[in-house]
Amino acid sequence: MKINIDEQNKILHQAIDEGVKLSDLLESKHYQYDNLQYSDGLDFNNEECPFEPIELMDNVPLYQDDIPAVSFFSGAGGLDIGFRHAGFHNIIGIEHTELFCNTLRLNNPNQLVIGPPFYDGDVSKREEIAALLRENGINENFNGVFHGGPPCQSFSIAANQRFNKDGEKFKRTGFEDAEKGTLIFDYIWYIQQFRPLAFLIENVAGIVECDPEGRIAQALNDLRALGYHIQEPKVLDATYYGVPQHRKRWIVMGTRGQRPIEYPAPQFRETPCGYVFMRPLNGVTNHVTRKHSAESVMRYSQLKMGARDHQGRVDRLDPYKPSKTVIAGGVKGGGRSHLHPFIPRTISVRECARLQTFPDNYEFAGTPARQFTQVGNAVPPMLAYKLALQIKEAILPDYHAH
Repeated sequence: MKINIDEQNKILHQAIDEGVKLSDLLESKHYQYDNLQYSDGLDFNNEECPFEPIELMDNVPLYQDDIPAVSFFSGAGGLDIGFRHAGFHNIIGIEHTELFCNTLRLNNPNQLVIGPPFYDGDVSKREEIAALLRENGINENFNGVFHGGPPCQSFSIAANQRFNKDGEKFKRTGFEDAEKGTLIFDYIWYIQQFRPLAFLIENVAGIVECDPEGRIAQALNDLRALGYHIQEPKVLDATYYGVPQHRKRWIVMGTRGQRPIEYPAPQFRETPCGYVFMRPLNGVTNHVTRKHSAESVMRYSQLKMGARDHQGRVDRLDPYKPSKTVIAGGVKGGGRSHLHPFIPRTISVRECARLQTFPDNYEFAGTPARQFTQVGNAVPPMLAYKLALQIKEAILPDYHAH
C-alpha cells in the first residue's frame, strides 16, 4: 500500500530536518521504501496489470538435443543459459574472473569451469587452455559449438559514458588495450585449432569503429578459408528479440556445415519493461534494495517517466518503453542501476536481472555491487536463446551425420 503523497513529503522533510536516516524513520512508522511513490502517483500494483506479458526465460522450454558446446569468456552465464534452453549441453565454461566462476559453479554444479581458483582461465594462454580442452575431450573437428563474448570494455561507449566523447577522459582503447584488446583474436585462434561445427562471437557494437584496419574482417576471412560459411556481422538491438531493454550487440556466426546460419527475425516492435515490474518478488534471491537518503528520494520522486536525476546520474524507467541499457560498471564496483518506474528508488540486482531476462532461479554470487557487475556484463539469455535456435536449425543435420 502506497503512502499518501502529503504524508510522504512530511516524512521526508522530518528526516531532513531532524537529521535521521530515512530508513529508520520509515521503519518506526511501519513503512518500507516500496511504500513510497512518485509525485505523479503512477502505480499499477493494486490494479489489473496494464502491460502485455512478455516471454520469460523461466517459461521457455528446455530442449534436449544435447549438442555439446564450449563457452568462452562465460561471465555470469548469459550465453550459457540461452544455449542450454535451445538444446545445447555446455560441457565446459572458460572464465578468468573468480567471482564469475563462483556464480557459474553455483548454478551449474556438473559443468567443468576452467577458471579460478582451480585453473587460471586466461584465454590468452592459448596452449595451456588448449591442452585442458583436449584433456576433456575437445578435439579437432569438434562436433559441437563454441560460443563466447570476449571482454568488450576496450570497445564500449557505455564503459566510458560518464565522460564526454570529445573529452580527454573518454577512451576506447580498442585493440591497443594490452589486457583485453586482442582477446577476440585469441578466441578465433581456438576456432581455427579445434574447428567446431559452428561458432558464435558476441561483442559491443562499438568494436567495428575501433577496427579501421579491418583486422576482424581479415580474421573472419581466414576462417572462411578453412571452410566456414559466415554471414556478415550484424548489430542487433536486444529489445527486438524479446528483451525489455535497449542493448545493441555485434554478432557473427559461422558453420562448416552445409547450411548457413540465418539471423533470427526481429519483432516488429520494441519490448517494453513495464511487465517486469508487475511480477511478484516473493522468495527471489538477489533482491536487496538501497536505503536512499531522504534528500535523494525527494529528488527522485519529482521525476517524470524517462527523466534523469543528474545529481545521481540515474534515470527513472518508462514502463511503456524498453529499459535503458543495464550498465556493468568497473571491475571493482557495481553497475549503476536505474530507478524503478513506480517506486522512487534504484532497482535491485534481481530486477536488473529480469531486465536482462535471467530466470529467477539463477543466483548471483558475491556482494550486491559485484552482482550488478555480473548482470550488466552478461548477454541477455533471451537473445542468446534466439541466436542458439538459429544455430541449431542450421547444424542439426550435419551434427547427426557425424
